[in-house]
Amino acid sequence: MELKSRFMEANDMYKIITSDLDETLLRKDGSISQQNIDAIAQATARGVKFVPNTGRNFLTVQPLLKQLGLAQQAGEYVISFNGGAVIENQGNRVVLSNEMPYTEAKRVFELFTAFDVDVHVYTLDHLYIYRPREDDEAYLQTRGVAFTEFDGDFSQFKDDHVMKVIAMNPDMTVRRAANDRIQAEFADINTAYSSGIYIEVNHGGVDKGNAILELGEQLGVSADEIMAIGDNDNDLPMLRKVGLPVSVQNGIPAVKEVATYVTPHDYECGVADAINKFVLNN
Repeated sequence: MELKSRFMEANDMYKIITSDLDETLLRKDGSISQQNIDAIAQATARGVKFVPNTGRNFLTVQPLLKQLGLAQQAGEYVISFNGGAVIENQGNRVVLSNEMPYTEAKRVFELFTAFDVDVHVYTLDHLYIYRPREDDEAYLQTRGVAFTEFDGDFSQFKDDHVMKVIAMNPDMTVRRAANDRIQAEFADINTAYSSGIYIEVNHGGVDKGNAILELGEQLGVSADEIMAIGDNDNDLPMLRKVGLPVSVQNGIPAVKEVATYVTPHDYECGVADAINKFVLNN
C-alpha cells in the first residue's frame, strides 16, 4: 500500500505522539513497563511531545505523568474525557473544554438508568457514580481512580461542568442496547466503547481525534506530524485523523484495520515498539 510505504520511510517527521492509556500504554493492572517509560523519555528528550489521550480525568493521570517526567511541565499536555478537555500539565491549566450541555447530560443519564449498568458522571474535577458495581470499583481501584457515590439526583450538576457520562457492564449486549437507545434519542452525540466494559458518551463532535488536532493547531503541528497509538473503539477518531495511526497488538479488529502499523507487542511494550521504529529509528 503506497500510504503505508510513505509512512515507513518518514521516520523523522513526528512532532507529537498521542497515546491512549488503558490497555495501550498501561498494563491490565494499570502499571507501565520500563520499556515504554524509556522510549517515551528518549522521544521527549528529542523534543517530541508525548500527549496522553484518555477517557479519564486528568487528575487521575498525575502519578503516570510523574513516572514519565511530564508532571507540572509547561508546554506539555494531557487530553482527558475522550477529548472533553485539553490540559497543560503545569498548573493543570484548562486549555480547551468541550463539556456536555446540562439537558443533554441529564437525558443521557436518565436513559442509562433503565439498563443494568452503573452510571459515571464526570465533572471537570471529580467522578460521581450512580449504583456502583463491585467489578467496576475493582477496575477503578487498579487505576487509582476515586469517586463519590450519588443518589441519582442529577440536579446537583446543574451549575457544574459535566464532561461526559458513561455506563459500565461487561456484557456487550447490554452496552450495545444502551448505545442504541442513546443513538435513537439524539441526532448529534458521540458514543464509543472502551476497555471492554464501558459505553462512553460525549457531546457531538467531541472525541480524541478532534482534540489532538486542535492542540496540534495551537502548537503549529499538522495532522501529518502526529502519531496516535490506541487499542479500542474510542481511539478510532484519533487514529483516523492523524498522520500515523498505530494499533498495539491487543487492539480490537476495527483498530487494527485503521492502523498503518500494528506493533509486534501488546500494552507491555507496544508503545515502545512504535516509538523505536518511527521516532528513534531503532
